[in-house]
Amino acid sequence: MMNIKPVSDLRNYNKLLKEVTKDRPVFLTENGRGMYAIINIEEYDRLKASIEIVEKLKEAESSGVVSLSDAKKRFGQ
Repeated sequence: MMNIKPVSDLRNYNKLLKEVTKDRPVFLTENGRGMYAIINIEEYDRLKASIEIVEKLKEAESSGVVSLSDAKKRFGQ
């Protein structure tokens, strides 16, 4: 279940930050719309590394070094 809070809950940020865990971000809404996500730094690092890998694979594919679909098959994605 997603942990969704209004941005006004930041007034008590210590309590809000205790709810953030590695696998459970807190999503903040502003005027009823999703605006922000607070994630654990380990999760942020993992997501950033994943994006970098995908970008490198796309670069390799565009240069003809590797096929992205072959890479997905090889790594079971």
